Amino acid sequence: MAKDLLLVGSIPCSTVEEVFRTWGATFAPHLEYMPDGEVGDRLHWIDGQAYRTFNGHPQIETVKRPAPDNGVERWKPRDLNDQWEFRVKPGVKRVGFADRGWRLGYARDAINSYFVFKTLRKEGVLPQDLRFMVALPTPESATLLYFRDPAQWDAIKPAYEEAMLAEVATMVEHIPPNDLAIQWDAACESVDIEFGLPWLGPITEERFKRYVDQFARLSAPIPIEVQLGYHACYGTLGGWPTVPATTLANEVRFLSEAVARSKRRVDFVHLPMMNRADDEYSAALKDLKVGDADVYLGLIHNMESFKERLAMARRYLKNFRLAAPCGFGRITPAQAQAVMKDHQRALEIFKQG
Repeated sequence: MAKDLLLVGSIPCSTVEEVFRTWGATFAPHLEYMPDGEVGDRLHWIDGQAYRTFNGHPQIETVKRPAPDNGVERWKPRDLNDQWEFRVKPGVKRVGFADRGWRLGYARDAINSYFVFKTLRKEGVLPQDLRFMVALPTPESATLLYFRDPAQWDAIKPAYEEAMLAEVATMVEHIPPNDLAIQWDAACESVDIEFGLPWLGPITEERFKRYVDQFARLSAPIPIEVQLGYHACYGTLGGWPTVPATTLANEVRFLSEAVARSKRRVDFVHLPMMNRADDEYSAALKDLKVGDADVYLGLIHNMESFKERLAMARRYLKNFRLAAPCGFGRITPAQAQAVMKDHQRALEIFKQG
């Protein structure tokens, strides 16, 4: 069976086992990679890092946190206006993160999830040729939203990137590389590239270069046996999309240059797709240059227009596979059932040619 589907990352289940036994058992024949659903704090993407890693750090001051619910603390923001904000404390030249390889929590979660993954694979719930996928925020995404003063970036961004790459090294040490895929998620960069973040103004070439240059550093330490992918994203905070892009040109350029900067093979890329079936939006697909990487297009949504959008994408890009435009961490389990049905229907239509 053709491996035509990518599950981007987050799935609103209570446990990793539930993710694997529901979404995994349903879609595994169509998948190269299976995520653990980013359950727990990761289900709200980088806001778990705000709450657990930045908030309370002795070298970091919490400037703003999500408003409480009737006097009860809330760590999940409602929208961009309710978001966490931080600043590095005066006199700190470089923030330090202890417990190298474990501090951010990603390695711990990945190693624990992999145990469930390999157990269910041994039991026949998941197929033997399926890889376990870990979705990670790029260091730019994980800091850009929260530390809004560019004058502080040198104190926080390199330190966080070093901590994240140490997490990757821990994963590779404990998970067989031939069983592993790593996907770097670049949502904050994508939003900035499209419209400019309000506290930074319109995107500049300097910021764009900063965003694509990071992929040289993020790709280099990952062993070639590990599959590597990049996920561009319009975001879901406050409802999808956080930004309604008018053309794919910016994301096409971003992913093309990210792959060009990479120091090793990139195995797959993912582009979000709006609910549009016109040449103005889709034509930039013809300019996508990602070498031999598999391309997943985020077409699975608004199924009333799926066939038209699929046909338009095929006009400009000969070979691609399917995905939703983003993860599902901010929808309810009840809504996820409808999303699952959309995926099944999309695969049926896609295979009809």
